[in-house]
Amino acid sequence: MTPRILHYSDIESAYDDPERIGRLAGLIEELRDEETLVVGTGDNTAPGVLALVTEAEQALDFFRAIDPDAETFGNHDFDFGHERTRELVRASPQTWVCANMYDADGRFGAADGVLPWTVLETKYSRVGVFGVIDPNTPSMTSVPESFEFTDPVAAGKEAVAALCNRDVDHIVALSHVGAGNEELAEVLDIDAILGGHVHSERIEHVAGTLLTRPGANGRVLLEVTLGESIEATRHEVADGPIDKEVREALEARMEHAGLNEVVAHAEERIEWTDQSVYEGECRIGNFVADAYRWAGEADVALVNSGSIRAGPALDGPVTIGQLASVVPFSGPVVVATLSGEELCELLREGDSALVEFGDATRWYAHLSGARIVYDHAERALVAATVDGEPIDLKRTYSVATSDFLYSSAIEFPTLQPRHRQRTLDTQYKVLAAYARENGIDSVVDGRIARLDIP
Repeated sequence: MTPRILHYSDIESAYDDPERIGRLAGLIEELRDEETLVVGTGDNTAPGVLALVTEAEQALDFFRAIDPDAETFGNHDFDFGHERTRELVRASPQTWVCANMYDADGRFGAADGVLPWTVLETKYSRVGVFGVIDPNTPSMTSVPESFEFTDPVAAGKEAVAALCNRDVDHIVALSHVGAGNEELAEVLDIDAILGGHVHSERIEHVAGTLLTRPGANGRVLLEVTLGESIEATRHEVADGPIDKEVREALEARMEHAGLNEVVAHAEERIEWTDQSVYEGECRIGNFVADAYRWAGEADVALVNSGSIRAGPALDGPVTIGQLASVVPFSGPVVVATLSGEELCELLREGDSALVEFGDATRWYAHLSGARIVYDHAERALVAATVDGEPIDLKRTYSVATSDFLYSSAIEFPTLQPRHRQRTLDTQYKVLAAYARENGIDSVVDGRIARLDIP
């Protein structure tokens, strides 16, 4: 018989939609048989509203229901500190694998059961799996300086060599490396690289290796068949049966945390998708930026697009939980002071090609208080105003943004800890306070004009 793997990844804020997670669990249970393995490839504990209020405890409801065979780490699995990650590893039923992450004691989590690689057995097959994580993880979440993230390719070579000596029928990588999966495929002689980190879906063969990504937020489950030809099938989670126990457990957590309180009403439906928040100006981006500037009484607000997580449209009554799911992070809003010259460079860094994401078509910033014209062909800020006036390079400006950007080396590097002036409330609490007082019906008003988009 042919072994199969059910692949989920980057569930993130889907936990805030109990029905979706209930259907994901139900679909896995429906498709599983004695020749099926179930694996996750990172960011399956956080971020999200329930993750924020339970420090990722909500993921255990899902893990214990589906009993995965293996899981690797994503950067957001460390959102609540590495000690909390260790606790979740010990409490969850699956085997965690990661071959390129080390702490002061050696390989991360070794004492908690984390392995660099392992062999998973179905009734008729032995499948070797190993895990790798993005070496840029320290720039995306909080881990101690003593942690070391080694080259995923070198770690993969060591894991493959070890697995080849274990009489396995197939070798599969569980990867939260993102764009680096192509290099893994070119170098390693393995059957498949099951990926995550990047939120777009993927089913593609590179150098004879199948590369997959199911996308984000638990909308898609991939079924990988390890036969003579290695192929993948896509399953819509919305079509799956519901695991009622999982759904009810998450609903109870939402109620207990007080996330169902209505704080505003959206008179006109507000969409917020992965596509819309990376295309430039949009209503949800303007709402978040306006809230940050209002709370900080700042000249300008800047919101990185990656902090706005895709979710169901806001329509009619809007709850605290829904607002928290827009920016589901524990960090606060912080007000900085920058020179006009620094502010111009910060605004230019909204081009995603300049923040190491490599996609020249994307825009990575939402603004309040400022208007800009940006030329993608020239990578140049053509015009920029604050409160209707051209930016004075010699003047100082106050800028409200998220605390995360002060520690990121790959997003908006102009912003440094020395610019920090004042710390405000947690991001979603700022949104809730703004919505209570000002409502939520933001509009697109021409803050960002993009020229020569590829």
